[in-house]
Amino acid sequence: MILRDPVHGLVAFERPAERLVVRLLDTREVQRLRRVRMLGVTSLAFPGAEHSRFAHSVGAAHVMSVFLQRMRGIEGEFADRERPTLEDEQQGLAAALLHDLGHGPLSHLFEEVFVGAPKHERWTSELLLDPDSHVHRALAEVDKQLPSKVERLVHGQHEKAWLAHAVSGTFDVDRCDYLLRDSYMTGVRYGLYDLPWLLRSLRVARNARGAATIAVDGSKGLPAVEGFFLARLFMYEQVYFHKASRAAERMIRAVFARAADLALGGDERALPPVLAAMARGDRVSAQQYVSLDDGTLWSAIEGWEHNASDPILRDLSARLRSRALFKTATLDDDDAERAQDLYESLKEIVAAAGFDPRYYAALDVASTAVFDDPADAADALYVCYNRRAPRLLSRASLLLKKLAGERLVARRLVFPAEVRDAVAALLGRAPQLALALPS
Repeated sequence: MILRDPVHGLVAFERPAERLVVRLLDTREVQRLRRVRMLGVTSLAFPGAEHSRFAHSVGAAHVMSVFLQRMRGIEGEFADRERPTLEDEQQGLAAALLHDLGHGPLSHLFEEVFVGAPKHERWTSELLLDPDSHVHRALAEVDKQLPSKVERLVHGQHEKAWLAHAVSGTFDVDRCDYLLRDSYMTGVRYGLYDLPWLLRSLRVARNARGAATIAVDGSKGLPAVEGFFLARLFMYEQVYFHKASRAAERMIRAVFARAADLALGGDERALPPVLAAMARGDRVSAQQYVSLDDGTLWSAIEGWEHNASDPILRDLSARLRSRALFKTATLDDDDAERAQDLYESLKEIVAAAGFDPRYYAALDVASTAVFDDPADAADALYVCYNRRAPRLLSRASLLLKKLAGERLVARRLVFPAEVRDAVAALLGRAPQLALALPS
């Protein structure tokens, strides 16, 4: 199979181990990922961000393919028992392709909407282990133990550390693809880094347990690795934490929180059956879960805009569908206690204006680690040198040493446009507030 990809160019799955990828691409569960947007509602801020989890999964499998070819090229650095086998390649490619199998509609946002519902990682496990799923059958046709092996590998568990870390680690095929893909599709250049050179610079080192693990050639690959982590930081700062995206996400939460509250109050029409069951905390099967996609949620929102008897649900749905987004005010300081006090005041302002603060006011806190060494040194990325011992990446890179332990945090108040002036007065900085409000 040969595909054209806007990020990686020509993507080919032609080697013996890659026949499994071709088989898995045709399964119902993988095809569903075409109907789940990679970045949720980010297209409301970046119009080109319409790409799917399916495209990302194909990209991750391609990166795994290139990675495995590199491992074959340096297999002399492995002990005999650690060298890549056909079975390793099949497991790695399947795990790369299927790692996002359990993502719900609108990706990560779905998990935040239905608090207490299983995370996408658990749904991925259930789908892989469910004998009735198409992906399970496709894997079991190759090896009856393959579904369980792939399931463990998706979560970073494998007897060969180098393969486990390529699927789930400091530098893994998931991140390698999504940074480039999200950057390309949003039209920004913040997520660009030199992936081909980085993969070409990979070496093998011994981790804290003496096992073969992924390393980077210090004389060639260190700048590319640093570029990778800087790209990740910039994408979070400029895209993933964008104020309009975060406002839209808060509105999605509010819409489904209201619908869930109505359903729990006895209005079963407020949510589609599977979502109503999840709101009640009922057990939902993996096959029921994969009936959900972005279309399910947007169809529900469209129906509420025109037919909901509840004025809050109808208003929130109408605002969201017409992109009448809530406004945001950025809180520049890192004083979490002061931010909470401002949020309490915001709720009073919103209530005085006739809105229910449970749905029309929020303190949005977005946070991510810039760079951290794994808790277990055996899971860390190493840097190799010709004439000296390998070093942890955090010690080999002056840049990453400075960034280690730091967090990127963005705090914002979120509220309807009707109370904009009152919020400006609350903060006492109307000119700055105006700059912080999305159009």
